Amino acid sequence: MGLAVNVKAQARREIVDAQVHLWKASAPDLPWVPGAKPQMPEPFTIEKALPLMDEAGVNRVVIVTPALLGHNNAYSLEAARRHPKRFAVMGRIEQNNPQAAALLPKWRDEPGMLGVRVSFLGASAAWLNDGTADWIWPAAEKAELPVMVLTVANSAAIGRIAERHPRLTLIVDHMGVASEATKSGKREDAFEQTLALAKYPHVSVKLTAIGIFSADPYPFSDSVPYIRRLVEAFGARRCYWGTDITNSFERATWRQRIEQFEKLPFLSEEDKDWIFGRAIRARLGWT
Repeated sequence: MGLAVNVKAQARREIVDAQVHLWKASAPDLPWVPGAKPQMPEPFTIEKALPLMDEAGVNRVVIVTPALLGHNNAYSLEAARRHPKRFAVMGRIEQNNPQAAALLPKWRDEPGMLGVRVSFLGASAAWLNDGTADWIWPAAEKAELPVMVLTVANSAAIGRIAERHPRLTLIVDHMGVASEATKSGKREDAFEQTLALAKYPHVSVKLTAIGIFSADPYPFSDSVPYIRRLVEAFGARRCYWGTDITNSFERATWRQRIEQFEKLPFLSEEDKDWIFGRAIRARLGWT
């Protein structure tokens, strides 16, 4: 009887990937940022993503415009216009340009646009602390736009933002542990900083980029204690499954990444419903 209930629950569960990058080859109408390198040798296009999603049972995807396109969200929005039930967008902005705040009040007028994604890697990491990015948070809060934030071992900065902007929906990318933190030996510190954010109800976390985070082959067993601690701290309604699949494409299929979470013994079927899709859709307002 229990097995039948589980099978039925999984059959109706909607699977939403909280982060995928899409891009096509650099062209005059959509050029790459000079010197930018894609995460895969071949473009990961709409046409490539859809059959892989269907094969794995991924119903929807939140597109994060890749860094190689700068703050040009045109291709992401094209995907959402062509397939509104499959794709929605967290768009990039010109993070060091306070005048870009004028765009945010009408940001969601673009079909499929749900919010903003900002990243603070490399030289831009300093912008979280030197005032360069300070304009983003009040502007997004006023426009009622969720913001996904990628940092390198600097989730503590997100805590300071959360304190100042209690009505701003903040989503921590990749468990707060980008690949740079793992490579530099700061993974544990980065993770503890993320756990400390659980006290803020308007902060949530993406359980994404496991393929980069893990040093183990699939099923990425070394990631499980970290996933468990985040779910226990934030609760299933503030945790989102996702892949960032192009950043570790060869490490596991989309279906395998789903199965890793389906087999986690500490998650109830209701937990999985939230983590696999209900939670991210609710947080972003994706109907």
